[in-house]
Amino acid sequence: MDYNVKSCVNSGIYNDLYEIASSDVYFNKFKSSTVLIAGAYGFLGYYLTLSLLLRNDLYSDNCKVIALVRDRKKAEQRFGKLLQRDDLTLCVQDVTEPIKAEHADYVIHAAGCASPERFKSDPSGTADANLLGTSNLLEFAKVSKSKSALIISSLKVYGVIYGNKGKINEDDSGYIDFASPSNSYAVSKRAAETLAAGYCEEFGMNVKIARPAYVYGAARKDDDRVWAQFFRNAADGEDILLKSDGSAKRSFIYITDAVTALFTVLLNGENAVPYNIAGDSSNITIRGFAEKLCEVFPEKGLKLRFLNPADEQEQKELSTPLNRLPDVLDSSRVLALGWKPMVGLEQGIRRAVSATKEL
Repeated sequence: MDYNVKSCVNSGIYNDLYEIASSDVYFNKFKSSTVLIAGAYGFLGYYLTLSLLLRNDLYSDNCKVIALVRDRKKAEQRFGKLLQRDDLTLCVQDVTEPIKAEHADYVIHAAGCASPERFKSDPSGTADANLLGTSNLLEFAKVSKSKSALIISSLKVYGVIYGNKGKINEDDSGYIDFASPSNSYAVSKRAAETLAAGYCEEFGMNVKIARPAYVYGAARKDDDRVWAQFFRNAADGEDILLKSDGSAKRSFIYITDAVTALFTVLLNGENAVPYNIAGDSSNITIRGFAEKLCEVFPEKGLKLRFLNPADEQEQKELSTPLNRLPDVLDSSRVLALGWKPMVGLEQGIRRAVSATKEL
């Protein structure tokens, strides 16, 4: 039996995937090609994988996807009956080992851990996935003579930047304490970008780099990121618990916009040039995000609660040249490639909570 994507995912996730698959991305470049996606059952990797499978369902692109995963059981739970499709193949291994797949026309490195708790509890494993993983995937792409590879980096590479300009662009570079184990993620992402640039220079390869902002969408129960906790609370009709005063400002971006941007960078971006991925309409504080969530679902009667009662009074920052810049990204460079975000914060929150309830 041919299991199509629509029959194997919930309606909220399918609607997201349909939006990606029918977007302006130059998907024709993937026709009759093979794409290896490392970290395929992760948040970004899952949507990247299923978007290509849905393209096959809707437009007969004949694209083969190799889903590189570390745990077969988790992959079987995540993909279910889709694993019976001819266009999806599992490659079960750790990305820190030489890649066992035979060939791929495109390579996407979406493997690794984005959990702050894991940065602290497993700094060596966190660094290995970024460093050894990038090295192994680039070597695989070189041997495969792949058309292009994409290294998904992070806004964490910027470190701490001081000033008052409001947004961080790709040429900025701030302070990171290299001796702190909790910075293993940020430091190794920086090194991975340098390695990608080295492969471009030394071997003439096409390697692209993307730095996503805080990507949000349907939240699984095991996701400990702050927005995911908010969505689980909302889906269950529980008040939103803030563990700080929520004054930190961030660039958020809905999963569909993040994925179309990643595909755009892979297919149209310049080699070894980093691209911020963010949407201006979704720059907001953590508290503001939580408040917006309550506003979107007035019928739930959700309220903000604070772990520390003193945090209820939000701290206001003074504007001085010595202020730390918030995690707000300037996305002008990726916009110049023709990409544009389509989902505003309110719509994204509504869609994410709806899909979370169906998980």
